[in-house]
Amino acid sequence: MEDILRPIYQERASQDNTLGIIKIEKKHKAATLTDTFDVILLMIVKEQDQPVYNKHYQYEDKKAALHIVTEQQLNEWLLLGSNRKIVEWLYEGKILFDRNDYMENLRIELEEFPFYGRKIKIGLEFAKLIRRYMDGKAFFETGQYLDAFNHIVHSLHHLGRLSIIENGFHPELTVWNQVKQIEPEIFKLYEELIKSEEPIEKRLELLFLASEFLLFSRTSDGAAHLLEVMGSQDLWNVDEISKHPEIIHYGVDFGLLLEYLIEKDFIQVVEVETKGHGLFHRCYRIRV
Repeated sequence: MEDILRPIYQERASQDNTLGIIKIEKKHKAATLTDTFDVILLMIVKEQDQPVYNKHYQYEDKKAALHIVTEQQLNEWLLLGSNRKIVEWLYEGKILFDRNDYMENLRIELEEFPFYGRKIKIGLEFAKLIRRYMDGKAFFETGQYLDAFNHIVHSLHHLGRLSIIENGFHPELTVWNQVKQIEPEIFKLYEELIKSEEPIEKRLELLFLASEFLLFSRTSDGAAHLLEVMGSQDLWNVDEISKHPEIIHYGVDFGLLLEYLIEKDFIQVVEVETKGHGLFHRCYRIRV
């Protein structure tokens, strides 16, 4: 099939806008890696009208997909972890074209996983973990056990991903294989939740007891990125901090994370007078 596809990427490789092209082939037991396509062609470009442009091709009984992605979109995916396949594509793919070693340097950067990049990803993952955990606990306390179970499974998934990132690795699609090696304690919690024959209420109750310490022990590292940003000035209102260029990535999870850190004494609430009698602005500073 490569002979058939070659004209597609050769034409684009000659364009100055193209930074790199890789090919990812379907593995027999991991068809989901390529979304069931036989071949994925991933092309990174400097710029184009839209962040992602896709094309599908058919040849006899084979099918292929071409994804043309801007460098900015690729960097956003890597930062936010919002495209789970992209890291494996970059690792597993065969480089077909590489302008000025762009793809090779990208792979080296992924392997080294710079500490600052890890700090942001840890913060984002921790915020997702807190959101799922707190929502799950709220459902549990109102007797909605199936909804609580769903959120807690997701919270353990985020906890597993967090432990992988903390250890300097990128989470793969098969997260639990990684967690089993890196953090067997978290893997055991997950297994007990989904495999136990105890009633669902009892399983959740035991998990909440066991996971409180795991969450709190990770709060300092999980909040490090947010606290570092907040340390750049003494006092913040919620609009200022939530719209900061780095904090904006936390999205809907930010508000709950902020309240969690207030509860755990990492952040202090400061009341600032308004013109209204007895009414105060709620501002925030890191607790020293």
